[in-house]
Amino acid sequence: MWSLIGGIAAIVLGALGLKVWWLLFLKGLAATVPAILVLGGIAAVAAGISSIKDDIAAKKEKEEEKEKPAAEEVKPEEKKEEEKSE
Repeated sequence: MWSLIGGIAAIVLGALGLKVWWLLFLKGLAATVPAILVLGGIAAVAAGISSIKDDIAAKKEKEEEKEKPAAEEVKPEEKKEEEKSE
């Protein structure tokens, strides 16, 4: 109940504040939006570079796995025969 009353009071006070300080709000918004865009762009570039590095590392791992000869699997029957012959 108290949170509902507090929420309504915050909405009313916020609306009154916007009405009284509308021009200051617009100036603050005008200053904030470019800064957020620059920071978001930096984060996106960093994420892109990290993704490219991960892709390159994954390709290198696949190439290394292809270069290694597959280990020949010995059947359990062949193991028994080898043990008997020794």
